[in-house]
Amino acid sequence: MSHHPIQGTSNQIRPYYHYLRLSIFNRMEAIQVLDKSFVPYLSHKEILSRIGEIAKEIDQNYPNSAPLLLGVLNGSYRFLADLSAALQSDCEVQFIKVKSYSGTESTGKMREVMGLDVDVAGRDVIVVEDIVDTGHTMEYLIGELKRANPKSIEIATLLYKPDAYKGNHKMTYCGFEIPNLFVVGYGLDYNENGRNLNDIYQIKS
Repeated sequence: MSHHPIQGTSNQIRPYYHYLRLSIFNRMEAIQVLDKSFVPYLSHKEILSRIGEIAKEIDQNYPNSAPLLLGVLNGSYRFLADLSAALQSDCEVQFIKVKSYSGTESTGKMREVMGLDVDVAGRDVIVVEDIVDTGHTMEYLIGELKRANPKSIEIATLLYKPDAYKGNHKMTYCGFEIPNLFVVGYGLDYNENGRNLNDIYQIKS
């Protein structure tokens, strides 16, 4: 299984890292979600470790500010919960819901289901996503947020698919860059199933 380098680390992944991943995968089993089979991709331990690193970056970047963490439901709830818990500095947590998925394909069509109920004018906002692939949802959401005149807007995503991305905004905080494959678990779903899994799995080819 090929894997893109992890953001914030050397492009040369150390040999013992591969050994640890293989050891972890030996204890993870393939799963079935509805009519699809999935195989292990990222362990819960790997995910939490990377989130801890992202939290340190955010703490360093906002020493005198309490940023607004704006989670995109439903997928970001696990990532946002663990990220906010790992922060040492103050923050505020809010959610917005934008529907863009059906089955295993992005529809590219958005409709706002639940909007902001807090004033973001003059605030430092960090949009928190579980995954950014085409970027359609992010482009739409940032466009809406800019109309509310925040001080700044940054993006924090657990997973990022650079090969699929068609947007214009940089991923300020990125957990893992991954190939253009379908994944489930740790908040990510397949037709609303699988969000409760602690690990992340990729669809079996």
